[in-house]
Amino acid sequence: MTPSAPRIVDVNAVDPYERGRQRGAALRESLAAGIEIYLTLFATAGITRAQVREWAELSIDAAEAWSPELVAEIRGTADGAEQEVWLIAALNARTEILSQGSGAKPGECSTIVNATAAPVGAQTWDWHEELSGHWHLQQVAGNAHAFVGLTEHGILSKIGMNDAGIGIMLNILGHQDDRVGGVPVHLVSARVLAEAGTIEEAVEILTSAPVSTSSAITVLSPTAAVIVELSPRGAVVLEPVDGVLLHTNHFLDAGLGQGEKPGLYDPDSQLRHGVLVERVAREPLPSVAAQIVPYLLSAPGDLAQLCCVPEAGAVLGDRWATLATVTLDPAARVMTVNAGSPRDTADATTVRLTP
Repeated sequence: MTPSAPRIVDVNAVDPYERGRQRGAALRESLAAGIEIYLTLFATAGITRAQVREWAELSIDAAEAWSPELVAEIRGTADGAEQEVWLIAALNARTEILSQGSGAKPGECSTIVNATAAPVGAQTWDWHEELSGHWHLQQVAGNAHAFVGLTEHGILSKIGMNDAGIGIMLNILGHQDDRVGGVPVHLVSARVLAEAGTIEEAVEILTSAPVSTSSAITVLSPTAAVIVELSPRGAVVLEPVDGVLLHTNHFLDAGLGQGEKPGLYDPDSQLRHGVLVERVAREPLPSVAAQIVPYLLSAPGDLAQLCCVPEAGAVLGDRWATLATVTLDPAARVMTVNAGSPRDTADATTVRLTP
């Protein structure tokens, strides 16, 4: 079945509360169902509703101290959607909350970037199939920088690019020290897109963020690209190797990797990364973003599943699917999104966004 084109939500206000209110109002009808899926997912991972609320409120406290504007936007989203604030906070902190679950993976994604003179990149976003109807594209104005992006209903940001050509892609990691109580990575993403005018400013925002769980944020600009690995133990900036950046879901920095949470992504993440390394060595990356997408192809039964397909009989918590395929071209200020995996891009509608 050909995936349908995702919805685009427009948000435009200088006041952060009003930006949130607009977002919440636009998503009101579908947001409630997404919240219920997440509450069920948390419960499946052994996390009680009381814990979800407590941890969501801790994330609000951390974000308030780091960036009050983001919390105002969360409150506006809650009011616009007619939901309690802690529920919207829980969506934005879903990575942090799931890090405390038993046997819960926080997501699988693969990222590849040609980081030469004018960087371009592509990423798959893998998540729970039950949430395939609970994400959207957005066009956001009113911040220091307007931006476009892909995110889940109720979550301020995920993957995107702003009008300065600063683009970010996201891979969740797992560290033994991961915990709740820090600034959620999705709010860190939102601040980068809203405020960063240069790659240096983006890196400064990322490395200053008091996060409590681990992620790899790939940052692209019109002239450079890096990966910032974040963890409770600190942040490390990774430079391109031979003009290429690759990331899946394990630490590449040796120091942070010593605290890797065992059994979370291995060996799948290492297998996917190894396949990407082999493909780039065999065929240098093209300079056109869309032409990078085939490097992320896989078929059912392949040892390295770059394109996720739910296993027959799998239940909520184990039904992994590639929900979207994204490309970024910062020099051209163009982001493209296809619903589904790279195997679906020939048939799916390509949405082209410009901030």
